[in-house]
Amino acid sequence: MRIPPRFTLAGGVATALLSSLLLGAPATAAPAPGPAPLSARAVVAAVGDVCYSDLPSQAHTTLGLIDAGGPFPYSQDGSVFRNREGILPSRASGYYHEYTVKTPGSTTRGARRIVTGNAAREDYYTADHYASFDLIDYGC
Repeated sequence: MRIPPRFTLAGGVATALLSSLLLGAPATAAPAPGPAPLSARAVVAAVGDVCYSDLPSQAHTTLGLIDAGGPFPYSQDGSVFRNREGILPSRASGYYHEYTVKTPGSTTRGARRIVTGNAAREDYYTADHYASFDLIDYGC
């Protein structure tokens, strides 16, 4: 699984430091922009990616059921996912749908889900009930 990008200090500060080192000029720079709003930072930090082969076998089963159109083990499977957390890219209502990934030994639906988008192969996996998502990479 690739780790999501980290926030870094960029722009004027790095340029000023490099100028200072190479040219002997004083290290001055325009102030760096303030941090991104919390919601933007949460999106970058929470959406990563995961190789299909690294998913638990139960996720493979769920993806197979999605491709086949069911039948699904839970009545909630296939319902509209509203993205209330705002972690996935913002889309119109009805764009995303959610499906349960069974958790061995659990007597409930558990926390694992596949959320699909309307685009081809736009499938996300969450193991922590929507606190974070990984876009499934089918090519690795």
